[in-house]
Amino acid sequence: MGADGSSVFAPGWTALTRFLAEIGGSVSADGSPDVLVGVLRGGMIPAVQLAHLLGVRIVRALEVTHTRADGINSPKMPRPVVANEGSLGDVSGMDVLIIDDVVGSGLTIDACRDLVAGARPARLRAAALTVNAVNWQMSHEAEPREELDYIGHVYQGWVIFPWELQ
Repeated sequence: MGADGSSVFAPGWTALTRFLAEIGGSVSADGSPDVLVGVLRGGMIPAVQLAHLLGVRIVRALEVTHTRADGINSPKMPRPVVANEGSLGDVSGMDVLIIDDVVGSGLTIDACRDLVAGARPARLRAAALTVNAVNWQMSHEAEPREELDYIGHVYQGWVIFPWELQ
């Protein structure tokens, strides 16, 4: 439990590997992308792992910040901030898959989708290793699976990843 009584999900590497394998299988069935775009910071870890699973050599990064800190239920900025839009590179005419470690309100992944869509890819898909359904439900009427192409796991609360533990 978080300090405020909220639920916390701390999947281990085994669970995360399983989530990524499920995402990878679904992505493969839909056609492997040309490029994976990981959302910095946490989304880069699943992006690289997924790239290896799919045999995708091109991995890009987008630095998008929405929370003010790393703690449980950290306050958010009003809108996600994109830093260094140029890190996306040229994705015009490519099949692009964006992946983040966790999607809560969906604003960060939306900001990434908007930026990538402006670069005129041939196809654009979005994946989340996990979804914080509590935050999602506060800002969406539709279920996460209706708005995200691939989801590894949905949890009702904050998610802490192994790479965040010290």
